[in-house]
Amino acid sequence: MKIIIVKYNAGNIRSVENALNRIGAVCTITDDLELIRKADKVILPGVGEASTAMSYLKEKKLDQLLISLKQPVLGICLGLQLMCKFSEEGNTTCMGMFDTAVKLFPPKELVPQMGWNNLSEMKGPLFKGLTENDDVYFVHSYYAETIPQLTTSMAPSFEGRGGITSAICNYILPFSAALQKDNFYATQFHPEKSGKVGELILKNFLNI
Repeated sequence: MKIIIVKYNAGNIRSVENALNRIGAVCTITDDLELIRKADKVILPGVGEASTAMSYLKEKKLDQLLISLKQPVLGICLGLQLMCKFSEEGNTTCMGMFDTAVKLFPPKELVPQMGWNNLSEMKGPLFKGLTENDDVYFVHSYYAETIPQLTTSMAPSFEGRGGITSAICNYILPFSAALQKDNFYATQFHPEKSGKVGELILKNFLNI
């Protein structure tokens, strides 16, 4: 299996590589468009600032490539935020895989959220084997708004519907701890820092 971690001048990429190595997965860190296009799994992790990160993605034409991918793609932390339509951080237009906006937590005195918090209302293949209120590790000042639950039976494809909030966390207010649309998956928390729960989430992604 060819696993690519996308290099785009964001922090925390090596932590994800180390976590994959711990579960026996070999990966390559690159911004090479052709290598990413041919990968079996693509991961977009990151810690950093949204507008700077989006500028790099656009400069390298990585934004256009990532949107076009058909294989499973996992965004982590900043990666999730860049896969939304807009971020208040730097008034940034993002890639828009998910039809939701990223906002700064109110009030500023309580940001960032840093530490363990629990997940609820989990759905989708990333969370196979997890139980309600399992804890994962967060470090973030901005959050993705929740996408309203569909009122009709959920179709196998979420295309054209903006995706779903596939897990919720509550810090000051409820927000999207994870998002999913078609082959795109994302977590606001850091599975690579979330112990056995995080390892299971990474394994689940690799098994999609």
